[in-house]
Amino acid sequence: METIVHNPAEGIYAATDDFVHAIEVRNPSRLLFIAGTMGLDSNSIPGTTLEEQLDLIWGNLRVILAEAGMSVDNIVRLTSYLRDPSYADANAKARVTALGERRVPTTAIVAQTLASDWLVEIEVVAAG
Repeated sequence: METIVHNPAEGIYAATDDFVHAIEVRNPSRLLFIAGTMGLDSNSIPGTTLEEQLDLIWGNLRVILAEAGMSVDNIVRLTSYLRDPSYADANAKARVTALGERRVPTTAIVAQTLASDWLVEIEVVAAG
C-alpha cells in the first residue's frame, strides 16, 4: 500500500500542521472502518475528565487496530465528535500525540453524544 498526501498550495486555504487536506491510498489490500469509539474503560465506565477520555479513546483504538493486525500508522481518515467546541484543542493535541509525525485528513464536529458523560467519540478509517 502506498499513501500520497495531497495539500494544494494554491486556490484553497492552507492546511495546518496537525492535518492534511487529503491522503490518496493506492493499492490497499484491506480497509478497516472503526465505529465511533468512546472514552470508556473495559467496564464501560467513562473517564471523569476530557483528558482521561481521550487517553481511553486512543487506547481503545489501538486495541481495535491490533485486533485487525494494524496500528495507528494505518489510520488514513479520522472524525471526532466533540460534545463542546472548547474540547477542540485537547482533542487535536491527543490526536497529534497518538499519530506522531503522521498527519491525516480529519474533521471535528460538535454534536450531542448519546450519553452526557461521553465527551468525545472518534471514528477512524484504516488501510493496510
